[in-house]
Amino acid sequence: MDPLLLVGLFVILFAVFTVLKAVRIVPQARARNVERLGRYHRTLKPGLNFVIPYVDRVYPMIDLREQVVSFRPQPVITEDNLVVEIDTVLYFQVTDPRAAAYEIANYIQAIEQLTVTTMRNVIGSMDLEKTLTSRDTINSQLRGVLDEATGKWGIRVNRVEVKAIDPPKTIKDAMEKQMRAERDKRAAILNAEGQRQSQILTAEGDKQSRILRAEGQRSAAILEAEGQSRAIDQVFQAVHRNDPDPKLLAYQYLQVLPQLAQGSGNTFWVIPSEVTSALQGVSKAFTEALPQSPATRDEVPHSAEMDAEIARASEAAAEAVADAQEAESPNGPRQLTQAAPDPFPTLAEEQDRSRQER
Repeated sequence: MDPLLLVGLFVILFAVFTVLKAVRIVPQARARNVERLGRYHRTLKPGLNFVIPYVDRVYPMIDLREQVVSFRPQPVITEDNLVVEIDTVLYFQVTDPRAAAYEIANYIQAIEQLTVTTMRNVIGSMDLEKTLTSRDTINSQLRGVLDEATGKWGIRVNRVEVKAIDPPKTIKDAMEKQMRAERDKRAAILNAEGQRQSQILTAEGDKQSRILRAEGQRSAAILEAEGQSRAIDQVFQAVHRNDPDPKLLAYQYLQVLPQLAQGSGNTFWVIPSEVTSALQGVSKAFTEALPQSPATRDEVPHSAEMDAEIARASEAAAEAVADAQEAESPNGPRQLTQAAPDPFPTLAEEQDRSRQER
């Protein structure tokens, strides 16, 4: 091959290569630093840029967007001498490409170490409980310190977040027991409150029921007393209105007499002295013919059944008179004892007095 052709081809390739090196295209939100003869010259902006080949040196691109860096967990000692593992997340942005390239050799590593030291300084003044409940305070303090320290590096720290705080396993177990005890305590308090409220409501219900029951019993007693009062008043009015015969009163007196012997424990009872006269009056009332009153004058004559009932009543009255006479005799049964004469007027005396007056 002709040497001139080779030389010409080499010159063409060199010219193309030189032109390519003279043109630099920078994407948006990126930046590239340029050194001329080993000294910082300028920073290439996004778009088409021209440099002098073999004189200007263009450095790699620097990302100007906000970046997120997650650092590995770091052991930190709290104020109460407990070691906890803290994992952090950092949000930062390069604002000055020149400072980021020439003020610090590796800004990512520098930010990580600065975050660890600042975090140990902040958390070292807190106990474990405050550390677990003061994440916002820790984040704000870390951000303030990092933003101030990284400002001269051309970096702006936007946010610092504590992603996780892991205490030792023994502390976790103790915290779980404490939480369980707190839950049991709250459950016991709620149970006691429920029982107290239930007992109060039950007592209130018993009180109200007793009050209502007492009011009902009082009303019933009042109504019963009023009923008895009216019944007694009506009977009294009826007795005085109809003017009963003494014989009827004697018969009613004898009807009450058997009630004295009722009951299994009544083995001794007293017969008043006027019972004989009363029995004789009743017997006479059944044996003698009743006078014809205006009310009975128009009634139908007695039948044979009525005559038999009257005869049985007469026989019963006669037997009662005989029993009374036996009780009054000295040789009568031991259970029957004649009572002393009543100082007050008896029914028989009242009957005799009424007969004498007639």
